[in-house]
Amino acid sequence: MDEEASKHHEERRNTLLVLLNCSLLAVGAVGGQLLSRMYFLHGGHKRWLSAFTVTAGFPILILPIAVSYKRRRFLIPARLAAASGLLGLLLGFNSYLYSFGTAYLPVSVASLVGSSQLAFTAAFAFLIVKQRFSHYTVNAVVLMTLGSAVLGFHMDGDIPKGESKGKYALGFFMTIAASATHALFMTLLQYTQGKARVPVDYDVVLQVQLVISMVATLFCAVPMIINGDFQNLAREAAEFGLGEKKYYMIVVLAAIGLQVMIIGSLGLVLCSSSLVAGIVTSLLVPVRQVSAVIFLREGFNAEKGMALTLCLWGFASHLYGRYRAGSEKQDTDDRNPQQFEHGNGNNLA
Repeated sequence: MDEEASKHHEERRNTLLVLLNCSLLAVGAVGGQLLSRMYFLHGGHKRWLSAFTVTAGFPILILPIAVSYKRRRFLIPARLAAASGLLGLLLGFNSYLYSFGTAYLPVSVASLVGSSQLAFTAAFAFLIVKQRFSHYTVNAVVLMTLGSAVLGFHMDGDIPKGESKGKYALGFFMTIAASATHALFMTLLQYTQGKARVPVDYDVVLQVQLVISMVATLFCAVPMIINGDFQNLAREAAEFGLGEKKYYMIVVLAAIGLQVMIIGSLGLVLCSSSLVAGIVTSLLVPVRQVSAVIFLREGFNAEKGMALTLCLWGFASHLYGRYRAGSEKQDTDDRNPQQFEHGNGNNLA
């Protein structure tokens, strides 16, 4: 009975962590991306600064980690910290790739193209962590690829005013590359955590995120120093379309929002899997669409509607496939209760 109660408590705690991370990912992804796009729309042009803001909010993690350490005196193993540092380099590069989409694409287009991340995540999860790759997932990959293709073949009518077709195309293909890179990053994070064999709780999640975000921020800071971006911030702020005060406000709030997004995204990978994180990211596509139309006055044409439909269709296919796989596994467990010791198989939910 004690074992059953302990297991139930563990499952409930993990569910709460997953829900918390989903909320953080949703708030950060929608708010952070809108603020980053506003930076470019009103006169900002530093892509490395945009990449820098993705993880520059990592100091907000220090206080909860310090409080937790004072209580538990726990630090992640050195090998996990070193692996997290290498992943931080990959995340920094990924942030730079995404900055092209933020700079040159409307949010509605960038979010639809970025939904291809789920397809890449499924592929990498199959290759690296050996997760099941069903025909439902294949269907989702095809549908989301078609959605991106629809936008690619009809990009003429959605190019922002004053922007060249070449820059729009560059932003489009760099966003696809960023989706693939981020999918690889999340899958490698899941693989690393599995190899480390460290029980996942929020202390582990926060410390891993701190190392990853700090290294990614340093990765982006080096080219900013070389290019003199830090020294030129005051001039760019003075020329910003919404005024100097709003320039700093947008940059700071974007950094906080995007760090919240990173906390939620990495937390989902560590508490669940890279595929779950990819699914939640895809589920946010219509939310980003509506937010971009409301707050940035972006248009919503037939091509975007078709791409959104294909994206949601692919998402539903992938989600249904996971549901079917879970149901089949449960049926198998119910038919073979003898494989569990002391009848624990009957208590699985």
